Amino acid sequence: MSFPILGAVRQYLNWTHIRRLLPIKDKNKKNYYINLCIKNNLSERELTREIKSNSYERLIDKPDKIDIITQPKYSITTDMKNPIIIPISQEIKTEHDLELSILANLDFFFKQLGDGFLYAGHQYKINDGKNNYYIDILLFNYRLNCFIAVELKLRSLKKEDKAQIEYYMKLVDEQVKEAHHNKTIGIIISKESDKLIVNFIKSNDIISLYYELQERIKA
Repeated sequence: MSFPILGAVRQYLNWTHIRRLLPIKDKNKKNYYINLCIKNNLSERELTREIKSNSYERLIDKPDKIDIITQPKYSITTDMKNPIIIPISQEIKTEHDLELSILANLDFFFKQLGDGFLYAGHQYKINDGKNNYYIDILLFNYRLNCFIAVELKLRSLKKEDKAQIEYYMKLVDEQVKEAHHNKTIGIIISKESDKLIVNFIKSNDIISLYYELQERIKA
């Protein structure tokens, strides 16, 4: 038995997945299950469940040819607006005021960030076993297939803000994220020169839009 497409999928499948797929002779069927693993981040147990339930055979409309999909890069949305605009219904003096203004205008807020955002909660409680923490706003993005923790700061971005939201992201990954979801990313909305700037954080590596955006604002 062979797995001629190993090179194309090795980054998504481990050897337990591959051993489970090897006995499948039909190329379309095999590619179908490979695609399920890629799209939904299936564990070997979840893959076995799909195969045993005849997931492929139960397809209502089977394509004549199923090719292995190319997993899109896990990245922030490209249509995000920055600086963002928050409709103001009252004078914003505190981060709580800013949170309330965003919650009162969620649809407009989502359009500033880009496509695919959904509301999951605000002052979202998480616990590390010792202390309770509250995420200002928790979102989900169905295009990125991940949760987004949002923290609000009515001041310039500080190093400790990154550490704080990375810890929240870790707790969300451990307690809220499902196996088929991508890793949680973070958004820190900070106030820079009277503008609200979106700073994205992914995994443990900040995607530094900050300095790039400062140049755009000055231009």
